[in-house]
Amino acid sequence: MAKLAAGILLYRRAPDGPEVLLVHPGGPVWAGKDQAAWSVPKGEPDPGEDLLAAAEREFAEETGLPAPAGPRLPLGEVRQASGKRVHVWAVEGDLDAACCTSNTCTIEWPRGSGRLLEIPEVDQAAWFPLPAARDRLVLAQAPLVDRLALALADPT
Repeated sequence: MAKLAAGILLYRRAPDGPEVLLVHPGGPVWAGKDQAAWSVPKGEPDPGEDLLAAAEREFAEETGLPAPAGPRLPLGEVRQASGKRVHVWAVEGDLDAACCTSNTCTIEWPRGSGRLLEIPEVDQAAWFPLPAARDRLVLAQAPLVDRLALALADPT
C-alpha cells in the first residue's frame, strides 16, 4: 500500500503576484541540489491521524512555526515517484522564512555504512513566485502551484 503524506502550501500576495513558501530537505542526499529539489512542508500522518491535522503538525515541525489561521483550500492529491500520495491544503499568510527552524531526524549515511547522522529535516525555507516555485518543486508537486494559481484566479 502506498504511503501517505499531508502538507500545507503557504502563500502570500505580493506586488508581482502570489508567492509560496517552500522548504529544502536537509542532509547529504539533497545538499547542493536546487532545481526540482524543494517541497511543500509535509510529512506522514500518525496512525489514525486526520490528514489535515497531520498537515498542520508537519508544517510546524518543518518550519518551527504554526501555520497561520485562516481557511484551508484543498489542492488535492499528487503522487510522487515513490508512489507516496501527498494531500495538500493552501493557506494564505506570511512569515519570515529566515526564522524557520526544522526538527531533526536520524539517517544512516552513507547508506549501508552503519554510521548514523542527525540532520535537520529541512535546511532552508524560502518564498518563491509561482513560476520559480514550479521549477524548484520536486516534479510531482509542481501541479500544486498550478492548482493554487487557478484557485486564486477564480472569483467564486
